[in-house]
Amino acid sequence: MKEDLLQASIEPLLDYFNGLIPLNDKEKQLVIESFQPRLYRSKQYVLQEGDICTKFNFVVRGCLRLYKIDEKGNTHILQFTAENKWLTDLGSFYGKKESKLNIDALEDTMVLQINYDKLIALYQHAPKFDRIFRVLIENSFILLQERLLQNISSTAEERYLSFMDMYSHLSNRLSQTQIAAFLGITPEFLSRIRNNRNKPLA
Repeated sequence: MKEDLLQASIEPLLDYFNGLIPLNDKEKQLVIESFQPRLYRSKQYVLQEGDICTKFNFVVRGCLRLYKIDEKGNTHILQFTAENKWLTDLGSFYGKKESKLNIDALEDTMVLQINYDKLIALYQHAPKFDRIFRVLIENSFILLQERLLQNISSTAEERYLSFMDMYSHLSNRLSQTQIAAFLGITPEFLSRIRNNRNKPLA
């Protein structure tokens, strides 16, 4: 059953890698042997704060979010990840330390997962994966840096426009509360921004 599940879900990942650097048959087989499929139901945790992140996740279908809950119970969403994208807590995964973040599924979500030891073995057996994952990590760092700069220097409306540019494919799949938590504003304020932008010009 698990083999059938892997066979059904591995093609998007192989296509993803092939789109970056073409894989030979040996490298494709390494991918098949290194990744495991996992289905998370809506609202199910992929990672909980306090646990060590042991998996790198490639989303085949569905949507995950990476977030923090502060001492007052407020949710701060750092990232949404949907089809053909990756998500992990990089600091916890590579540092092997307790995570300060949570990852959960916003929909029923199918992922392909690789653990740290298998990822290192993949690097050793096929160096092109080392280059691929280095670029992934660099892009994640750049994305989080841009988010930090936006939170410091951009207005709420500018952050909303940036969100729509980055996540337009998800805007109808996310609740107003989730989008507001990503932008760092209240749902009511987000509603005002949307209403103002939808007003016809005089």
